[in-house]
Amino acid sequence: MESLRGQLLIAGPSLWDPSFRRTVLLVGQHDEDGAVGVILNRAANVTVAEAVPKLGSLVPEDERLFIGGPVQPQAAVVVADFEDPSAAAILALDTIGFLPSETGPEDLSGLRRARIFAGYAGWGEGQLEQEMAEESWIVEPALPEDVFTESPERLWNDVLKRKGPSFDLLRFMPLDPTTN
Repeated sequence: MESLRGQLLIAGPSLWDPSFRRTVLLVGQHDEDGAVGVILNRAANVTVAEAVPKLGSLVPEDERLFIGGPVQPQAAVVVADFEDPSAAAILALDTIGFLPSETGPEDLSGLRRARIFAGYAGWGEGQLEQEMAEESWIVEPALPEDVFTESPERLWNDVLKRKGPSFDLLRFMPLDPTTN
């Protein structure tokens, strides 16, 4: 399978896992060993300043923390738009990538903008490929505005709308179709 780095994974209708239901993920890395990414549309009810005070200066005041995925939910993952993309540990899309985990205050300059996530999503060898074969995910090229959207609660709908009218049925389907 071709690498999905820099792509969005949109949760399909068969993906009922509550960790991923109606999510949009940015794939940061994908190779034969597995994949890693963050959920872009799950904002927490806590600000970055409250949850991770030392990273509060990277984002606007009152910026919410995002739930990046079920793997290591206690870890802070920073996705940023880098002035110098070579400073990223993982470059996902153009100048957007993941801040190295061992970053000192001197390394925090040169970021145009950032978003802070609690945890991340990860797949072992062949796991994402299996989920793709099961049609659990819908793929769409990521845009910088997807990563830093000001309306994360609308991202799943907005990205499906971008895919065209053939995805309208999915967009308008109730969260639990059995209640329809």
